[in-house]
Amino acid sequence: MNLVIDVGNTLVKLAIFEKESLQYKKVFIKNKFLEVLTEVNELYPFIKNCIVSSVVNFSEHQFSKLKKCYPVHVLSHETSIPFINKYATPDTLGVDRIALVSAASIQFNKKNVLIIDVGSCITYDFISEKNEYLGGAISAGIEMRYKALNTFTARLPLLDANSPKEFIGNSTAFSIHSGIINGVLYEIDGFISTYKNIFDDLTIILTGGDAHFLRDSLKNDIFANSNFLLEGLNSILEHNKT
Repeated sequence: MNLVIDVGNTLVKLAIFEKESLQYKKVFIKNKFLEVLTEVNELYPFIKNCIVSSVVNFSEHQFSKLKKCYPVHVLSHETSIPFINKYATPDTLGVDRIALVSAASIQFNKKNVLIIDVGSCITYDFISEKNEYLGGAISAGIEMRYKALNTFTARLPLLDANSPKEFIGNSTAFSIHSGIINGVLYEIDGFISTYKNIFDDLTIILTGGDAHFLRDSLKNDIFANSNFLLEGLNSILEHNKT
């Protein structure tokens, strides 16, 4: 069994895989890590390997506790990966993006794949049918856009994300919702259209915490998979076993 841990900006995602099969998943705030680790040790005593992906600092105390339980692989740009990395600055490529592209490489072998991760940021990552990662794009996520309107203006309120009921906002709140959510939808559809003009038979993956806001409103055919990053981490761990 494999233990997969993704430490994000605000939340930790933890999953257990038996080969490629997801057996367990939990999402929690970072200060609950040791409590969840104890629970996992009791429920799954046959875990043999562990991989950690962290976009923020993982506390030394938490990490030392984890290493006492399992052999731990910390994902970095030096990790052996199942695709050819053509990124010009591979040492700056985020570990979350490495995991997503790894999942695409394994699950959609010999296909052109665009992975769209809608989280704190919106990332676009492209891997070609030659198994070459070419790069992508990074833009502000949905929550970040709401905060930016509030922070950089004098009177616009800070709102929670909400799908607009009407295209034309008839109040300030509805105008903000329409501008942000529809703006993100147009952005994503625009990226997809441009990639489709360049690459044939494009497979599109939508993932990330805010994907549920957008999935049914996008014009293009997509595969929505909330576990894609975790599956990618598991793929990397399996790849490094061999």
